[in-house]
Amino acid sequence: MNLDRLVFTFFNPEIAAQYLPQILEGARVTLELGLAIIVAGLLLGLFLAYLRTLPCRALRWLITAFVDVFRTLPPLILIILFYYALPFVGLSMGAFTATWLSLTLVLAAFSEEVFWAGIATQPRGLSEAARSTGMSHTQTMVWVVLPLACRMMIAPLTNRVIAITKGTAYGSVAALNEILNQATSATSFAGNPTPLVMGAIGYLLIFLPVVIAARMLETRYGQGQGQH
Repeated sequence: MNLDRLVFTFFNPEIAAQYLPQILEGARVTLELGLAIIVAGLLLGLFLAYLRTLPCRALRWLITAFVDVFRTLPPLILIILFYYALPFVGLSMGAFTATWLSLTLVLAAFSEEVFWAGIATQPRGLSEAARSTGMSHTQTMVWVVLPLACRMMIAPLTNRVIAITKGTAYGSVAALNEILNQATSATSFAGNPTPLVMGAIGYLLIFLPVVIAARMLETRYGQGQGQH
């Protein structure tokens, strides 16, 4: 295969120009979905970790069960259940909502474990000292325990966020118009894989900065840990 043939097959400028708006629309959906998953998943995970610190054994058991279930189930299965199965019992949701909810629950389960591990590794005397000054349990968590635990949370959290938000591509099974769905659809119409290459480039542009930022955070805070 010569260079001209390679370019025509995978980097066809005419096809790229024709389907660029479609790919850009898919990138917008992917970006919005990814941000929504990150915000909701981390907040829910943090809230669950906080609830797990409360002196209620039944609540801890429920949270542990939630975490185990959603760490075990593949996100793709969840999307299929939410999008295709729930309508049979009268509960319908759009492709964006089904994908967002599925990946948010998975991210919440993994992030809860990270938050809980960070909280649990803090010395018990730290919380007791804070409470002796008159701080409530919530104030102790927010102002004392979590800030000190953040250093060890950053690396595993960023890794999980990257791994799970890349799952936005699973939304294609629910006909969500994210990058992969747009790229495969354009490839079928064009009879040329150029749109798939454009889709891959789109994923790189969206997620590569996140990966680089995560590596920088890991390096920075990893070095900070080594100095103590």
